[in-house]
Amino acid sequence: MRKVLPRTFFERDSVIVARELLGKFLVRRFPDREIVSMITEVEVYDGLRDKASHASRGKTLRNTPMFGPAGRWYVYFTYGMHWMLNIVTREEGYPAAILIRGIEDAKGPARLTKKLIIDRQFNALPAVKKTNLWIEDRGVKILPAKIKKSARIGVSYAGPYWARRALRFFI
Repeated sequence: MRKVLPRTFFERDSVIVARELLGKFLVRRFPDREIVSMITEVEVYDGLRDKASHASRGKTLRNTPMFGPAGRWYVYFTYGMHWMLNIVTREEGYPAAILIRGIEDAKGPARLTKKLIIDRQFNALPAVKKTNLWIEDRGVKILPAKIKKSARIGVSYAGPYWARRALRFFI
């Protein structure tokens, strides 16, 4: 079974979507090949109140995709050297996205985007085959007991409450 995740999959509560993304497959198509790798780690950034979210200061040119329709990519540059890949969730107008932190053969969001050659060209594009970057369900089921959660990584600037929230999920 190979099914591209539809927009409706992402138009739900971000925590539910994040947990269900574990075991799904990120697919990056190139002219001569495809790279397919299982998603193993994600982090949720949800709403204007989430002080670790780019949306906490309101809508800006950079974070505009977070406010758009679900199922689109939010790709941004950080530390002057790394691209980060996020998928937008929830209803349009509500800023939420899930950072894809790891796949089975690339641990860490910067390694993931380097391996898959992902940059700003994908920002705000839908996660569909036509854009050469999408997520598939291939029938892998991750048992709830295998899913771990913890605080997000590198968000101490958001203050103790937001820094300690268990919004990172991994296998």
